[in-house]
Amino acid sequence: MPTGFTKDAGWEIGVSRTLPLPVETVWDFVAGPEGTALWLGTDRPLPVEKGARYETADGVAGEIRSHCPGDRVRLTYGDTVLQVAVSPAGPGKAVLRFHQERLAGARDREERRLHWRAVMDRIEAALLPEGG
Repeated sequence: MPTGFTKDAGWEIGVSRTLPLPVETVWDFVAGPEGTALWLGTDRPLPVEKGARYETADGVAGEIRSHCPGDRVRLTYGDTVLQVAVSPAGPGKAVLRFHQERLAGARDREERRLHWRAVMDRIEAALLPEGG
């Protein structure tokens, strides 16, 4: 099978970054309105109830699949499934992960890789405005 293709989830991409901040700080940001605006493009707080619907400023609609505060949120994003997770990476460090599956193909996978890397850059700049 080609890289990025799985039997169960089809084409997928995962992007992660370790940040020199506690898990709680990273989670509070990505789950809050400023962070959600950066990674999801919503101008409203992300709903947390399973099955709750949302729509981005660009018109992409989806619903919450699961929400585990301080850990991860899984949601549909159009025809894809997106998961945002934060986990510990040692004292005072956290790993932020974006994982998107059910992508249309290899080209879509590469476009989403570039997208999520740019999102990571914006989140890191917002959390570490002095460069860490």
